Amino acid sequence: MIEDMRVRNLAANTQRLYVSYVSAFARHFGRSPELLGPEEIRAWQLHLVDAQRSRSTLVLATAALRFLYTVTLKRGWEIDEIAMSKKPRKLPVILSPDEVTRLLEAIPSIKSRVILMTAYAGGLRISEATCLKVSDIDSQRMVLRVEQGKGQTDRYVMLSPRLLDVLREYWRMGRPQHWLFPGRFPDQPIGPAVVRRACQDARRRAGISKTVTPHMLRHAFATHLLESGTDVRTIQLLLGHRSLATTSTYLKVATSTVCAATSPLDRLSLISAPLVSPDASPAHE
Repeated sequence: MIEDMRVRNLAANTQRLYVSYVSAFARHFGRSPELLGPEEIRAWQLHLVDAQRSRSTLVLATAALRFLYTVTLKRGWEIDEIAMSKKPRKLPVILSPDEVTRLLEAIPSIKSRVILMTAYAGGLRISEATCLKVSDIDSQRMVLRVEQGKGQTDRYVMLSPRLLDVLREYWRMGRPQHWLFPGRFPDQPIGPAVVRRACQDARRRAGISKTVTPHMLRHAFATHLLESGTDVRTIQLLLGHRSLATTSTYLKVATSTVCAATSPLDRLSLISAPLVSPDASPAHE
């Protein structure tokens, strides 16, 4: 199965997850997956549901089994016999520009602050931001090169003049040689978990009630661009989305579209909108 995934050039993280889910499936029944079939797969899916695992876990576990039985084991039964769980569609929580400012200002670590500023300024995934190299900064063309992002594709994103000034100041302080944000060992980039913890600590310091993760800065980047008039196609290219439908999700949360129309309540000729009738007796505590 690992060889099949390598030949198809699946991402390293995808390979790791697929193997872990297939291993857990085999351990659950105490037998090799070669000896199991549709009935055991269904029982395994029900086990995950009963264990209250997340929908994303169920989707990934099912995808791993589909790959194993259709690609590696080439079983004759239909692929549709492995039911794929429907993943709920949720809209992202969006930070306002003021909340982004407060969050960034509440990060004491200079490195973590610059990483999250870079993620917001270019709409980067946290894994993309932490793996930037010094050579990825192209100040002549004012772009950042994102090498082998999600889907193992390269792309360029905008390099804002303000971010360039920040990165230059940051570079003068630490003089990184290869990785722009080196980790504990200079030959390795900083781990995303370190930045996630810094983000959570900053949320508490800034007094932000919304759940905040580094990925939310990517959502904020796309939404704020849309609200400022940038077209969806351009945002799609900057985010590296394969499908325009994925990017169109931000149309549902951008105030420029959600609040573009006037509520019919605002057109009513009410002098005021009392919560109780004038004839109603006052409520007693």
